[in-house]
Amino acid sequence: MGMIISDQRGGWQELSRSFSLGGSQEPLLVRERREKLSFSFGDLELVELTLPDIYIVYGDMRLKHYQFRVRSEDMPDTVELHFALEGEGVVENHACGRTYNFRANENNIVYIPEFDCSINYTHGKPFRFFEVHFSRSRFLELAQHTTATMQRFLEKVDKGQHGDLGAENIPITMPMHQCLQDIMQCRFTGGLKLLFLQAKCLELLTLQAEAFDKAGQRQQQTVIRSAYEKERILYAREYLLSHMAEPPSLEQLATIAGINTFKLKNGFKELFNNTVFGVLADVRLSTAKERILSGEAIKDVAEELGYSSVQHFGTAFRKKFGITPGTVK
Repeated sequence: MGMIISDQRGGWQELSRSFSLGGSQEPLLVRERREKLSFSFGDLELVELTLPDIYIVYGDMRLKHYQFRVRSEDMPDTVELHFALEGEGVVENHACGRTYNFRANENNIVYIPEFDCSINYTHGKPFRFFEVHFSRSRFLELAQHTTATMQRFLEKVDKGQHGDLGAENIPITMPMHQCLQDIMQCRFTGGLKLLFLQAKCLELLTLQAEAFDKAGQRQQQTVIRSAYEKERILYAREYLLSHMAEPPSLEQLATIAGINTFKLKNGFKELFNNTVFGVLADVRLSTAKERILSGEAIKDVAEELGYSSVQHFGTAFRKKFGITPGTVK
């Protein structure tokens, strides 16, 4: 069982070894595997976590070639929570005739019972991803009676038909990002690790179900009228977060993005369920927490992320996380 991949310049190569979602005869523990893989098309770093009925995999790829053909070979029947963290591209599934677009900071839930895919990544950009796979039977059990949007998706899953929770991917929210970080930084072992990861996977499923249902409800009252306007809002967010230390004003950011301030403010609310500077504050503090955990000095982190003083930084940090930066360190 597994996946094989070709860069269309040679023969097929095994991409990953087989995985099993566990069964009643296996102990309730987490199996973890971390590895670095080298292929003709590039290098991969993967982390795989296998729980009963749940498979988590995340990592990044540094590519030499950007066009691939991937197909499945007796893969377990799963529903995938997909999070694109960096990079973008297009996947064409020849098995069902569907095309999937993905770009950084977007998510969806997909059911692909069979795939034989051509994949085109954007040249010159790395690709980072995070996936949670639930066994099909477990997903059907968990997601029933949740939201109207989920119910429509479940009908396809139940019939064994290819489907997506949303017709279009939507941005990854800050609570989702935090949940992903919690999983990747999990320090528990044994039974506590199993319990923690199960809870976090259910939290991700809940957050996605809620986000896609709200997105569906907003479609009738959207302020974003075209793909171009959505792209401009996403660009504004990217620009804002790349200038966290010295952020532009609302008017400046709107000019840079090529839209008016009304569209900018309401577009952020529509896509990210947050204000422009609410998004900035959330990402700043989450970035600060990660850097402090990695050992950086609190004063340096506060200065480099644009806080006027360590005291101001400490107040904002405590308000968001409920603890001081010093306690984290």
